Amino acid sequence: MTIKFLDLNYQYNLIKDEIDLAIKEVISNTAFIGGKYVKQFEDDFSDYVQATHCVGVANGTDALEIAIEALNLPKESEIIVPANSFISSAEAVTRSGHKVVFCDCDPKNYTISIPSLRSKITRKTKAVMAVHLYGHPCDMDMLKQIAKEHDLKIIEDCAQAHGAEYKGARVGAIGDIGAFSFYPGKNLGAYGDGGAIVTNSGELAKKCRMIANHGRIEKYNHEFEGRNSRLDGLQAAILSVKLRHLDAWTDARIKVSDYYLENLKNVTDLVLPQREEWAKQVYHLFVVRCKTRDELKDYLQSKDIQTGIHYPIALPKLQAYHYLAQQDEDFFANHNDGELLSLPIGEHMDEHSVKFFVDTIKPFFL
Repeated sequence: MTIKFLDLNYQYNLIKDEIDLAIKEVISNTAFIGGKYVKQFEDDFSDYVQATHCVGVANGTDALEIAIEALNLPKESEIIVPANSFISSAEAVTRSGHKVVFCDCDPKNYTISIPSLRSKITRKTKAVMAVHLYGHPCDMDMLKQIAKEHDLKIIEDCAQAHGAEYKGARVGAIGDIGAFSFYPGKNLGAYGDGGAIVTNSGELAKKCRMIANHGRIEKYNHEFEGRNSRLDGLQAAILSVKLRHLDAWTDARIKVSDYYLENLKNVTDLVLPQREEWAKQVYHLFVVRCKTRDELKDYLQSKDIQTGIHYPIALPKLQAYHYLAQQDEDFFANHNDGELLSLPIGEHMDEHSVKFFVDTIKPFFL
Protein backbone atom coordinates (compact mmCIF):
# COMPACT_ATOMS: atom_id res chain seq x y z
CA MET A 1 0.00 0.00 0.00
CA THR A 2 1.15 3.53 -0.82
CA ILE A 3 0.22 6.22 1.70
CA LYS A 4 0.54 9.81 0.54
CA PHE A 5 1.32 12.57 3.00
CA LEU A 6 -1.37 14.68 1.33
CA ASP A 7 -3.67 13.83 -1.57
CA LEU A 8 -5.28 16.91 -3.13
CA ASN A 9 -6.43 15.01 -6.20
CA TYR A 10 -8.40 12.64 -3.98
CA GLN A 11 -9.99 15.64 -2.28
CA TYR A 12 -10.85 17.25 -5.64
CA ASN A 13 -12.57 14.09 -6.86
CA LEU A 14 -14.79 14.11 -3.75
CA ILE A 15 -16.29 17.46 -4.80
CA LYS A 16 -15.43 17.56 -8.51
CA ASP A 17 -18.89 18.52 -9.76
CA GLU A 18 -19.21 21.41 -7.28
CA ILE A 19 -15.73 22.72 -8.04
CA ASP A 20 -16.12 22.47 -11.82
CA LEU A 21 -19.45 24.30 -11.68
CA ALA A 22 -18.01 27.08 -9.50
CA ILE A 23 -15.08 27.61 -11.89
CA LYS A 24 -17.41 27.61 -14.90
CA GLU A 25 -19.64 30.25 -13.28
CA VAL A 26 -16.73 32.58 -12.53
CA ILE A 27 -15.45 32.29 -16.09
CA SER A 28 -18.92 32.75 -17.56
CA ASN A 29 -19.42 35.90 -15.50
CA THR A 30 -15.81 37.08 -16.07
CA ALA A 31 -15.70 37.89 -12.36
CA PHE A 32 -11.96 37.48 -12.05
CA ILE A 33 -11.02 40.39 -9.78
CA GLY A 34 -13.34 41.46 -6.98
CA GLY A 35 -17.07 40.99 -7.41
CA LYS A 36 -19.69 38.74 -5.90
CA TYR A 37 -17.61 35.58 -5.53
CA VAL A 38 -14.99 37.32 -3.41
CA LYS A 39 -17.64 39.07 -1.32
CA GLN A 40 -19.55 35.82 -0.84
CA PHE A 41 -16.46 34.03 0.42
CA GLU A 42 -15.51 36.90 2.71
CA ASP A 43 -19.00 36.81 4.21
CA ASP A 44 -19.00 33.01 4.52
CA PHE A 45 -15.54 32.85 6.05
CA SER A 46 -16.13 35.66 8.56
CA ASP A 47 -19.23 33.78 9.73
CA TYR A 48 -17.28 30.54 9.92
CA VAL A 49 -14.48 31.94 12.10
CA GLN A 50 -16.91 34.05 14.16
CA ALA A 51 -15.35 37.34 13.09
CA THR A 52 -17.14 40.56 12.17
CA HIS A 53 -14.92 41.32 9.18
CA CYS A 54 -12.95 39.39 6.57
CA VAL A 55 -10.67 40.84 3.89
CA GLY A 56 -9.47 38.50 1.15
CA VAL A 57 -5.86 38.99 0.05
CA ALA A 58 -3.37 37.32 -2.28
CA ASN A 59 -1.66 34.97 0.19
CA GLY A 60 -1.03 34.28 3.86
CA THR A 61 2.24 36.21 4.04
CA ASP A 62 0.53 39.30 2.63
CA ALA A 63 -2.20 38.80 5.22
CA LEU A 64 0.36 38.98 8.03
CA GLU A 65 2.20 41.96 6.57
CA ILE A 66 -0.97 43.94 5.92
CA ALA A 67 -2.30 43.11 9.39
CA ILE A 68 0.89 44.36 11.00
CA GLU A 69 0.89 47.54 8.90
CA ALA A 70 -2.74 48.23 9.80
CA LEU A 71 -1.89 48.15 13.52
CA ASN A 72 0.22 51.30 12.97
CA LEU A 73 2.86 50.33 15.52
CA PRO A 74 5.79 52.66 16.22
CA LYS A 75 8.67 52.19 13.79
CA GLU A 76 11.13 49.42 14.72
CA SER A 77 8.81 47.97 17.34
CA GLU A 78 9.69 44.55 18.70
CA ILE A 79 7.23 41.77 17.85
CA ILE A 80 7.71 38.43 19.57
CA VAL A 81 7.40 35.32 17.41
CA PRO A 82 7.74 31.65 18.46
CA ALA A 83 10.93 29.96 17.25
CA ASN A 84 9.17 26.99 15.64
CA SER A 85 7.11 28.21 12.69
CA PHE A 86 7.35 28.84 8.97
CA ILE A 87 9.49 31.85 8.05
CA SER A 88 6.40 33.89 7.04
CA SER A 89 5.63 34.48 10.72
CA ALA A 90 8.97 36.22 11.16
CA GLU A 91 9.62 37.80 7.78
CA ALA A 92 6.27 39.59 7.93
CA VAL A 93 7.60 41.40 10.99
CA THR A 94 10.92 42.53 9.54
CA ARG A 95 9.49 43.36 6.10
CA SER A 96 7.02 45.63 7.89
CA GLY A 97 9.87 47.64 9.38
CA HIS A 98 9.91 46.07 12.81
CA LYS A 99 12.25 43.83 14.79
CA VAL A 100 11.49 40.16 15.29
CA VAL A 101 12.35 38.69 18.68
CA PHE A 102 12.12 34.93 19.04
CA CYS A 103 10.75 33.12 22.06
CA ASP A 104 10.46 29.38 22.61
CA CYS A 105 7.54 27.05 21.88
CA ASP A 106 5.80 24.67 24.25
CA PRO A 107 7.26 21.13 24.02
CA LYS A 108 3.84 19.50 24.45
CA ASN A 109 1.66 21.24 21.85
CA TYR A 110 4.30 23.35 20.01
CA THR A 111 2.48 26.68 20.37
CA ILE A 112 4.05 29.75 21.95
CA SER A 113 5.67 29.20 25.36
CA ILE A 114 4.12 31.58 27.87
CA PRO A 115 7.15 31.67 30.27
CA SER A 116 9.54 32.24 27.36
CA LEU A 117 7.30 34.97 25.96
CA ARG A 118 7.29 36.78 29.30
CA SER A 119 11.09 36.66 29.43
CA LYS A 120 11.39 38.42 26.06
CA ILE A 121 9.14 41.42 26.72
CA THR A 122 10.89 44.81 26.84
CA ARG A 123 9.72 48.40 26.68
CA LYS A 124 10.08 48.18 22.89
CA THR A 125 7.74 45.18 22.61
CA LYS A 126 4.48 46.21 20.95
CA ALA A 127 2.94 42.96 19.71
CA VAL A 128 3.04 39.19 19.95
CA MET A 129 2.49 36.71 17.13
CA ALA A 130 0.17 33.93 18.32
CA VAL A 131 0.97 31.12 15.88
CA HIS A 132 -1.66 28.39 16.16
CA LEU A 133 0.88 25.87 14.95
CA TYR A 134 -0.01 22.50 13.43
CA GLY A 135 -3.69 23.36 14.06
CA HIS A 136 -3.45 23.65 17.86
CA PRO A 137 -4.65 26.98 19.31
CA CYS A 138 -2.44 29.02 21.60
CA ASP A 139 -3.45 29.72 25.21
CA MET A 140 -5.35 32.87 24.33
CA ASP A 141 -6.44 33.75 27.87
CA MET A 142 -2.82 33.94 28.98
CA LEU A 143 -1.84 35.89 25.89
CA LYS A 144 -4.66 38.36 26.42
CA GLN A 145 -3.65 38.77 30.06
CA ILE A 146 -0.03 39.45 29.08
CA ALA A 147 -1.15 41.81 26.32
CA LYS A 148 -3.23 43.77 28.81
CA GLU A 149 -0.37 43.96 31.31
CA HIS A 150 2.09 45.30 28.72
CA ASP A 151 -0.23 47.08 26.27
CA LEU A 152 0.54 44.69 23.42
CA LYS A 153 -1.36 43.83 20.25
CA ILE A 154 -2.09 40.17 19.49
CA ILE A 155 -1.67 39.05 15.87
CA GLU A 156 -3.05 35.56 15.29
CA ASP A 157 -1.21 33.54 12.65
CA CYS A 158 -3.91 31.04 11.68
CA ALA A 159 -2.28 29.67 8.54
CA GLN A 160 -2.53 26.12 9.92
CA ALA A 161 -5.63 26.49 12.07
CA HIS A 162 -8.79 26.88 9.96
CA GLY A 163 -11.64 26.07 12.35
CA ALA A 164 -9.45 25.48 15.40
CA GLU A 165 -11.11 26.52 18.65
CA TYR A 166 -9.95 27.92 21.98
CA LYS A 167 -12.54 27.20 24.67
CA GLY A 168 -15.26 27.07 22.02
CA ALA A 169 -14.21 30.25 20.19
CA ARG A 170 -12.72 29.88 16.73
CA VAL A 171 -9.28 31.35 16.29
CA GLY A 172 -8.68 34.44 14.18
CA ALA A 173 -10.58 37.21 15.91
CA ILE A 174 -9.84 36.33 19.54
CA GLY A 175 -6.87 38.70 19.43
CA ASP A 176 -6.73 42.06 17.66
CA ILE A 177 -6.34 40.70 14.15
CA GLY A 178 -5.81 37.34 12.46
CA ALA A 179 -4.24 36.12 9.24
CA PHE A 180 -5.09 32.98 7.25
CA SER A 181 -3.36 31.26 4.35
CA PHE A 182 -5.21 29.28 1.70
CA TYR A 183 -2.12 27.70 0.19
CA PRO A 184 -3.29 24.47 -1.52
CA GLY A 185 -1.97 22.17 1.21
CA LYS A 186 -3.81 23.91 4.05
CA ASN A 187 -6.90 22.39 5.67
CA LEU A 188 -8.84 24.93 3.62
CA GLY A 189 -6.74 25.35 0.51
CA ALA A 190 -7.26 27.14 -2.78
CA TYR A 191 -6.07 25.96 -6.19
CA GLY A 192 -3.34 28.56 -6.11
CA ASP A 193 -2.35 31.21 -3.58
CA GLY A 194 -4.82 33.03 -1.37
CA GLY A 195 -5.18 34.52 2.08
CA ALA A 196 -7.49 36.45 4.37
CA ILE A 197 -7.43 38.85 7.29
CA VAL A 198 -10.12 38.69 9.96
CA THR A 199 -10.91 41.06 12.82
CA ASN A 200 -13.75 42.40 14.94
CA SER A 201 -12.52 45.96 14.40
CA GLY A 202 -14.20 47.89 11.62
CA GLU A 203 -11.37 50.40 11.64
CA LEU A 204 -8.70 47.73 11.20
CA ALA A 205 -10.71 45.95 8.51
CA LYS A 206 -11.09 49.17 6.50
CA LYS A 207 -7.38 49.93 6.85
CA CYS A 208 -6.44 46.43 5.69
CA ARG A 209 -8.77 46.62 2.71
CA MET A 210 -7.27 49.96 1.69
CA ILE A 211 -3.67 48.77 2.11
CA ALA A 212 -4.43 45.72 -0.03
CA ASN A 213 -6.04 47.88 -2.74
CA HIS A 214 -3.49 50.63 -3.40
CA GLY A 215 -4.60 52.77 -0.44
CA ARG A 216 -8.16 53.26 -1.61
CA ILE A 217 -11.77 52.27 -1.16
CA GLU A 218 -13.16 54.22 -4.15
CA LYS A 219 -11.59 53.73 -7.57
CA TYR A 220 -8.75 56.20 -8.21
CA ASN A 221 -9.30 57.93 -4.86
CA HIS A 222 -5.98 56.90 -3.26
CA GLU A 223 -5.73 58.21 0.30
CA PHE A 224 -2.24 56.76 0.81
CA GLU A 225 0.20 54.42 -0.90
CA GLY A 226 -0.81 50.82 -0.43
CA ARG A 227 -0.09 47.64 -2.34
CA ASN A 228 -1.80 45.19 -4.67
CA SER A 229 -2.92 42.06 -2.82
CA ARG A 230 -6.20 40.54 -3.93
CA LEU A 231 -7.97 37.22 -3.53
CA ASP A 232 -9.19 36.53 -7.07
CA GLY A 233 -12.68 35.41 -8.02
CA LEU A 234 -11.69 31.90 -9.08
CA GLN A 235 -9.96 31.14 -5.80
CA ALA A 236 -12.80 32.70 -3.80
CA ALA A 237 -15.40 30.54 -5.55
CA ILE A 238 -13.31 27.40 -5.02
CA LEU A 239 -12.83 28.26 -1.36
CA SER A 240 -16.57 28.82 -0.88
CA VAL A 241 -17.22 25.30 -2.16
CA LYS A 242 -14.50 23.75 -0.01
CA LEU A 243 -15.59 25.67 3.09
CA ARG A 244 -18.86 23.72 3.03
CA HIS A 245 -16.86 20.50 3.45
CA LEU A 246 -14.21 21.74 5.88
CA ASP A 247 -15.84 20.50 9.08
CA ALA A 248 -16.22 16.98 7.69
CA TRP A 249 -12.59 16.97 6.57
CA THR A 250 -11.53 18.25 9.98
CA ASP A 251 -13.47 15.45 11.66
CA ALA A 252 -11.61 12.97 9.45
CA ARG A 253 -8.26 14.45 10.54
CA ILE A 254 -9.24 14.25 14.19
CA LYS A 255 -10.30 10.62 13.74
CA VAL A 256 -6.92 9.72 12.23
CA SER A 257 -5.13 11.60 15.01
CA ASP A 258 -7.14 9.88 17.72
CA TYR A 259 -6.15 6.53 16.24
CA TYR A 260 -2.48 7.55 16.23
CA LEU A 261 -2.66 8.80 19.81
CA GLU A 262 -4.30 5.61 21.06
CA ASN A 263 -2.31 3.07 19.09
CA LEU A 264 1.15 4.66 19.27
CA LYS A 265 1.05 5.74 22.92
CA ASN A 266 3.15 2.79 24.08
CA VAL A 267 5.93 3.31 21.53
CA THR A 268 8.49 4.61 24.01
CA ASP A 269 10.87 6.15 21.47
CA LEU A 270 8.14 8.19 19.81
CA VAL A 271 6.97 11.42 21.46
CA LEU A 272 3.37 12.18 20.52
CA PRO A 273 1.81 15.67 20.54
CA GLN A 274 -0.53 16.58 23.36
CA ARG A 275 -3.92 18.20 22.95
CA GLU A 276 -5.06 20.59 25.66
CA GLU A 277 -8.53 19.91 27.06
CA TRP A 278 -9.70 23.38 26.06
CA ALA A 279 -8.52 23.02 22.47
CA LYS A 280 -10.15 21.88 19.28
CA GLN A 281 -7.00 20.82 17.47
CA VAL A 282 -7.70 20.58 13.73
CA TYR A 283 -4.48 18.68 12.98
CA HIS A 284 -3.17 20.46 9.95
CA LEU A 285 -0.12 18.40 10.86
CA PHE A 286 0.40 15.48 13.22
CA VAL A 287 3.96 16.01 14.43
CA VAL A 288 5.91 13.50 16.50
CA ARG A 289 9.48 13.52 17.79
CA CYS A 290 12.00 10.75 17.31
CA LYS A 291 15.74 10.86 18.04
CA THR A 292 16.34 8.73 14.94
CA ARG A 293 14.03 10.88 12.82
CA ASP A 294 15.96 10.62 9.55
CA GLU A 295 16.28 6.86 9.79
CA LEU A 296 12.56 6.58 10.56
CA LYS A 297 11.68 8.80 7.62
CA ASP A 298 13.82 6.68 5.29
CA TYR A 299 12.31 3.48 6.67
CA LEU A 300 8.78 4.71 6.04
CA GLN A 301 9.71 5.90 2.56
CA SER A 302 11.00 2.40 1.80
CA LYS A 303 7.51 1.17 2.67
CA ASP A 304 5.92 3.71 0.28
CA ILE A 305 4.74 5.93 3.13
CA GLN A 306 5.28 9.67 2.73
CA THR A 307 6.09 11.94 5.67
CA GLY A 308 7.17 15.56 6.10
CA ILE A 309 9.32 17.71 8.38
CA HIS A 310 7.86 20.88 9.91
CA TYR A 311 10.30 22.43 10.43
CA PRO A 312 13.83 21.09 9.86
CA ILE A 313 15.57 24.27 11.02
CA ALA A 314 14.25 26.39 13.89
CA LEU A 315 13.79 30.02 12.86
CA PRO A 316 16.63 31.45 15.04
CA LYS A 317 19.05 28.99 13.39
CA LEU A 318 18.23 30.07 9.82
CA GLN A 319 20.96 32.08 8.12
CA ALA A 320 18.40 34.83 7.57
CA TYR A 321 18.30 35.46 11.34
CA HIS A 322 21.89 34.90 12.41
CA TYR A 323 22.17 38.64 12.95
CA LEU A 324 19.82 38.28 15.92
CA ALA A 325 22.28 35.91 17.64
CA GLN A 326 19.50 33.71 19.04
CA GLN A 327 20.61 30.48 17.36
CA ASP A 328 22.41 29.28 20.50
CA GLU A 329 19.71 30.19 23.00
CA ASP A 330 18.55 27.38 25.24
CA PHE A 331 15.28 26.89 23.40
CA PHE A 332 13.44 23.62 23.11
CA ALA A 333 12.89 24.60 19.48
CA ASN A 334 16.62 25.02 18.85
CA HIS A 335 17.44 21.65 20.38
CA ASN A 336 14.69 19.50 18.89
CA ASP A 337 14.26 20.57 15.27
CA GLY A 338 16.25 17.49 14.26
CA GLU A 339 13.64 15.20 15.81
CA LEU A 340 10.39 16.51 14.30
CA LEU A 341 8.48 14.33 11.85
CA SER A 342 5.03 14.95 10.37
CA LEU A 343 2.98 11.79 9.84
CA PRO A 344 0.52 11.41 6.93
CA ILE A 345 -2.93 12.74 7.73
CA GLY A 346 -6.05 13.83 5.90
CA GLU A 347 -9.43 12.78 4.60
CA HIS A 348 -7.69 10.49 2.08
CA MET A 349 -6.78 8.08 4.88
CA ASP A 350 -9.44 5.47 5.67
CA GLU A 351 -9.44 3.00 8.56
CA HIS A 352 -7.47 0.46 6.55
CA SER A 353 -4.68 2.85 5.61
CA VAL A 354 -4.39 4.26 9.14
CA LYS A 355 -4.13 0.75 10.58
CA PHE A 356 -1.59 -0.18 7.90
CA PHE A 357 0.51 2.85 8.83
CA VAL A 358 0.51 2.01 12.54
CA ASP A 359 1.29 -1.64 11.89
CA THR A 360 4.15 -0.57 9.62
CA ILE A 361 5.78 2.00 11.89
CA LYS A 362 5.81 -0.11 15.06
CA PRO A 363 8.41 -2.68 13.89
CA PHE A 364 10.94 0.14 13.38
CA PHE A 365 11.13 0.56 17.15
CA LEU A 366 11.55 -3.11 18.03
